Order: sequence, then structure tokens, then C-alpha cells
Amino acid sequence: MVGLRKILLAAVAVVGMAQGAQAFELGVIGFQFSSETHARVANAAAAAAKAKGWTVTLLNSEGALPKHAEQFDALIAKKVDAIIIAMGKPVEADAQFKAAKDARIPVITVQSGSSPHALFDIQTNEYKVGAEAALYLLGQLGYQGNIVTARFDLNVASRIRGKLLDNVLSENQGVKELGKFSMARTQSWRDDVRAGMQALLLQNQGKINGIWASFDGQAYIIDDLLQAQGVKKGQIPLVSVDGGKETYARIADPASTFTATVSIPFEEMGKQAVDAVQAIVVDKKPKETITSGPYLFTDAVLVDKNNVQQFLK
Repeated sequence: MVGLRKILLAAVAVVGMAQGAQAFELGVIGFQFSSETHARVANAAAAAAKAKGWTVTLLNSEGALPKHAEQFDALIAKKVDAIIIAMGKPVEADAQFKAAKDARIPVITVQSGSSPHALFDIQTNEYKVGAEAALYLLGQLGYQGNIVTARFDLNVASRIRGKLLDNVLSENQGVKELGKFSMARTQSWRDDVRAGMQALLLQNQGKINGIWASFDGQAYIIDDLLQAQGVKKGQIPLVSVDGGKETYARIADPASTFTATVSIPFEEMGKQAVDAVQAIVVDKKPKETITSGPYLFTDAVLVDKNNVQQFLK
């Protein structure tokens, strides 16, 4: 009987532990899943949390700020244990960030910029990323020639990349920016980029030596437009930032004009966010054991024809 009682007690303990693990509830919001990078971060965070046995509420704001705010409010009302936000809007959603802090719900963001109400933002050092992409493109041109650019100034990361490009161009007068297209924040952003860049390419046909895009989603559309015009790989180097399966396939494809990207480890950042929640919220470790400031930086890697095969594996 004593042995049976021990077995039963052990079984109850195991069930209790499992229930305790499942009781932790995490909210994950991706701002716009039609942007592959947002989905990659959010899905990786959700998968890592589920692997821990946590309950996960995964939400897609579909690029709409009112919906983003509503979803944030809903998670706060639901009293989840923590929130992870991929490519969020700390300025526009400041009221929601503050409400979460007031409700003692820890928030960690990824590639969003800092908020005084969040624990910290996980991101690459966009100043380094922007400089690397700009200098690589200019290197391909021998620091002489004309470029056009596709920008997105309403996103903090891509805006910083653009500012670094401007700084590099200001110090290298041999390269001229013939024209720029600035993408609006819209749910039909692909159509926006296609129309804007097609017009820019036609206006400057025969004069363009290189193209810079603020993120790979823009570069895919530009690549398709260039291929449709009969441009061959290497004729007009196309450089961008983000990385991912489609990017690597295009860089390796001899028919594609996509030359290089600065690859950001989005899935790893989603996992890092979950690990940080585990350490700070579950294990009660001080936030400073993860990072002392408002950012937790991760490294990005330049990918071109010389190392792309490593990323295709």
C-alpha cells in the first residue's frame, strides 16, 4: 500500500507540474503577416512557447493600427502572463504599452524600437546593417555611378537603413541617387512598390547602375521588374536587407538580379524573446541578466554569391 501511495503521489505531482506549465499564457502579436519577416518572428515565438507547454494566443494585426491596438487591449483584458510583439508600434500604441505595464504584464518587442513601458526590444543594430548594405552596393559599383532606391520611412528599422545610406552617399560623391520611391504603410504595399518602382525604372532607363531596397520584400518586386526588362545578373546590382529562403534562392539563381542581402535572424529573435520571458517572468531573474539597456542586439550576416550556399542548406 505504501508503494502504491508513493506512485499515486508521484503521478499527482507530475500532473500538477504539467498543469502549472500549461497555465502560463503568452500573447504574441505580429503587425502584418503579409510581410514575411513579421510572420517569421511571431510564428517562431509561438512555436518556442508551445514547445514549453505554454498556452499561446497568436494574433495578426494585418497592418492596421486600429486592429493592432484592439488586439493589444484584448490581451491585456485577458490578463495574459506576458506579451511579445513583432514589428510593433511603440509610439502609435503608447497607450496600450502603458496599459500593459500598469496591469503588470511584461512586454518584449522584436524589431519595433524601444518603449519606456516595455522590458526591451530585440533587434539587430540597424546602424551597422544599414552601413553594411550601403557600402556593399557602392563596392559593387566601384564607388562610381547612379542608383535608385526603394524606401520605407514609416518603419524604424528601414528608416535607419535609409539614413545610413544617405550618410554613405554624402561622403562618396561619385555615386548619385537618381530617384527614390517611398512606400506608404498600406495593406496593398506590394502593388504600391510595383507601381512606384516601375515608374522609377522607366524614368531612368539606361542610366541606373545599382539599386538599393530597404527590405527584401521590396527587392523581390524590383527583381521581377528587372527580369521582365531583360536585365541580367550583375548588370544592375540589387542589394537589400532581411534574408530568408526566397532571398537566398534568388541570390543563387543565375536568372535573378538579386545580388546580396544583410541577413537578420528573425526566427532566432522570436526564440530569444520566449527565452527572455522564461528567464524574467517565469524564473524571476532580473531583466539586467538579459540586457542592461532598452535593446538586446543580435548579429546580422551579409549574404551574397560567395556564401549563399551555406544558407540554402
